[in-house]
Amino acid sequence: MAKTILVVDDSVTMVLSLKTTLTMNGFQVDTANNGQSALEKLKSGIKPDLILTDINMPVMGGFELIGKVRALPAFRFIPILTLTTESEASKREEGKRAGATGWLVKPVAGNDLINVIKKVLPGA
Repeated sequence: MAKTILVVDDSVTMVLSLKTTLTMNGFQVDTANNGQSALEKLKSGIKPDLILTDINMPVMGGFELIGKVRALPAFRFIPILTLTTESEASKREEGKRAGATGWLVKPVAGNDLINVIKKVLPGA
């Protein structure tokens, strides 16, 4: 059974690009355009195997989303990767404190993204 990845990003272009890359590599993809939308999807019953989130988004950003996901017992151990233009060490530390599994800086090559996903998602 294909693993499902929830892509959370407010850029339609980025979501389309990620969805294409992930689908071509055998993943199922669900999307949300901000953290609040993603959280609502999780609470309504979707169960992704991994979350890939941007940090800077309207309504609810990535750091807040990661913290709220980690507070939900069903998602406490789900891998969460950030994919953002932010590259400062302080932001990475903030992501780590919030509960991010890994940090990727945009742009990231499709092969590199898939390799990282395979490292953090058993059976991918």
